[in-house]
Amino acid sequence: MKRPSSLFYILMRSKPAIRGLVILLIVSSYPQRLPAQSFDFTRESGRIMLGMIKSDLKKNYYDPSFHGVDLDARFKLAEEKLKKANSTGQLWGVIAQTLVDLNDSHTFFFPPPMPDHFEYGWQMRMTGERCFVSAVKPGSDAETKGLKVGDEVLSIDGFAPTRETLWKIKYYYYTLRPRPNIKLMVRTPEAKEQEFELLAKVTRQVAHDMWDSIRQAQNEMRLVRQRYYAVGDDVLIWKMPEFEMTDTEISSAMDRVKKRKALILDLRGNPGGLASKLERLVGYFFDHDVKIGDVKGRKEQKPLTGKTQGNGSYKGKLIVLVDNESASASELFARVMQLEKRGTVIGDQTAGAVMLSQGFDHEVGAGIIIPYGASITIADIIMSDGKSLEGRGLTPDETLLATAADLASQRDPVLAHAAELVDVHIDPDKAGRSFPIEWLP
Repeated sequence: MKRPSSLFYILMRSKPAIRGLVILLIVSSYPQRLPAQSFDFTRESGRIMLGMIKSDLKKNYYDPSFHGVDLDARFKLAEEKLKKANSTGQLWGVIAQTLVDLNDSHTFFFPPPMPDHFEYGWQMRMTGERCFVSAVKPGSDAETKGLKVGDEVLSIDGFAPTRETLWKIKYYYYTLRPRPNIKLMVRTPEAKEQEFELLAKVTRQVAHDMWDSIRQAQNEMRLVRQRYYAVGDDVLIWKMPEFEMTDTEISSAMDRVKKRKALILDLRGNPGGLASKLERLVGYFFDHDVKIGDVKGRKEQKPLTGKTQGNGSYKGKLIVLVDNESASASELFARVMQLEKRGTVIGDQTAGAVMLSQGFDHEVGAGIIIPYGASITIADIIMSDGKSLEGRGLTPDETLLATAADLASQRDPVLAHAAELVDVHIDPDKAGRSFPIEWLP
């Protein structure tokens, strides 16, 4: 139910308990570099991929009219473009564009994995209508050259990021065509414009190194763990990075919550996850079953419903924090709390990326097997007010944004304000240090 965030999201939808094994199997079984082959063979592989993805779309896309798009004409044009492509990156770009053109947050292509891992050493996010550098990794080329948190991103290789295009920019640089260097134009909090050429750290994946794969999987799992911060005995702040916990993990988390009079659930940056986990979590906040939304697709499906935990439900005060990167299950959870008047939602307009999708993984080749796949939307979610959040997002009860100066000073006025609403005080500087950014080693 979320936007693309890493390679093989299709396989990454598995339960966290087996995710490390999935990563291990992918990394250890894929060759470091394919043997020399003619580009004609690679082009033919691309043509096969395009045809398989078209078949997946025709059979499974939730809207049989494809929003009025002539699918046959669109894919025929893509085939012609494949004939003219002169690099692997162009091939994958042509295939990806056929899905991006549907303007659907959950329908996208995942190309074959690359032998190299790219780490840019900095991150960015939207705050309102402006894009800012949100983190810079110590020791990175970005830090060495002077890029700072709080710098406003004006352009990336000449493209200006917006709320509508930022996810596509990230998809391009992180998944589709990673680059060893990026040209960045920024404006500092002091209104000075600067241009940077930032180098990525490029690491060659070691083929068949099982222990390195295990270490990498463990490191990635650490970055998406649940984090908590207690304020006295009455208030708990829960930083939830995604909706992909096991049922046991959700129960354990709610056991922590039940001991408190108030919960601040921080869903900022949470891209969503599994619908079943959303249903389970929602059920902990009501003493009755609550319909999250109707599932509208080609086939009739049961509504998404939060099944109450009965006497085990949480009855304390709830504050939900969201931002532009709160997507899918995060948006649905926050909107249910609004519609049912169960909690207060604070922050920025959410992503508007709320669909139900299914992953389709394939492989092409003989001898050397090349995996690839696609995420395809199979349903829209219509909430109890009769509306979908797709393309619209959720408007918080209180819109509150961090400024460039807040980001530069690592202050978090949003969390600090949420704390005030549950009668505790957290200084914005302390709030900003509650959940520090973490990086892979």
